[in-house]
Amino acid sequence: MVPEFQHRTVLLDEAVSALVIEGARADGIYVDGTFGRGGHSRKILESLSERGRLIAFDKDPQAIATASTIADPRFEIVHDSFATMAQALQERGIKQVDGVLLDLGISSPQVDDASRGFSFRADGPLDMRMDTTRGISAAEWLASADEQTIGKVVRDYGEERFAVQIAKAIVAGRTIEPITGTRQLAKIVANAVKTREKGKDPATRTFQAIRIFINQELEELEIVLDQAFRQLGQQGRLVVISFHSLEDRIVKQFLASKAKLPQPDRRLPIRAVDLPQPELKLISRVKPSDAEVADNPRARSAIMRVGERLGASGPQAGGQA
Repeated sequence: MVPEFQHRTVLLDEAVSALVIEGARADGIYVDGTFGRGGHSRKILESLSERGRLIAFDKDPQAIATASTIADPRFEIVHDSFATMAQALQERGIKQVDGVLLDLGISSPQVDDASRGFSFRADGPLDMRMDTTRGISAAEWLASADEQTIGKVVRDYGEERFAVQIAKAIVAGRTIEPITGTRQLAKIVANAVKTREKGKDPATRTFQAIRIFINQELEELEIVLDQAFRQLGQQGRLVVISFHSLEDRIVKQFLASKAKLPQPDRRLPIRAVDLPQPELKLISRVKPSDAEVADNPRARSAIMRVGERLGASGPQAGGQA
């Protein structure tokens, strides 16, 4: 039996208050793109009226099992990637929503459960799939990928400067025996990394990189940002919590591109009233308080960005990028 691992939702109150504007849109339709263990979803449901509705997504079968315990007619869980959001909403006859929340990365239960293979803190099978019912595991990928591909993944997704050395060590190591365990991989990486960042295990960046690649996290993030924005109605909110620089960079650039004022052709005679308007207003950039970080150290790298969909005659873009 898989033990129950606790998850402490990061920026819980801040995210939900930014998503469901108090008193204004309690009757609306909302999307929680990353159900996890349901912290945000439950809080959203508390903020909705009896006419409100929440559609949540998650790839993890254990998250789906947790979601099935929520007996609320306003709530529905979809066992799939949030990158399928547009299709899922269309199948349910939903043309637009009032808000989308994305809490990126992996949850504490996934990290703490050694059988999932996300962490080297305890030995376990090298799996790393968020959806254990689909795709190939990290062990299967490492067994077949060539040295150049492994190096590129570790460099691009882990921002690891020793990516070439790590890839060589992995390929050499698998000729001796299959790489199937988390600590086995961590030991190989540690022997290949010549200098260590203070307070960080030398395998941290490699594990991050392989996990992101196996689950196609950045590619799916780019897909869902565009889909979520298109699904938002006027004044609908997009709230995204990211935990590392690669994710946050994608989110920041996407929001900035939608908040940017289109530049008309200066050679054309256009009245001020006819100038094109931005599609989105930047609302806020929020980080966890010192108290939250002290209570939950895993919150320390979180950044929440909030944008609001504008109509044709919306105000000028403002806020923080």
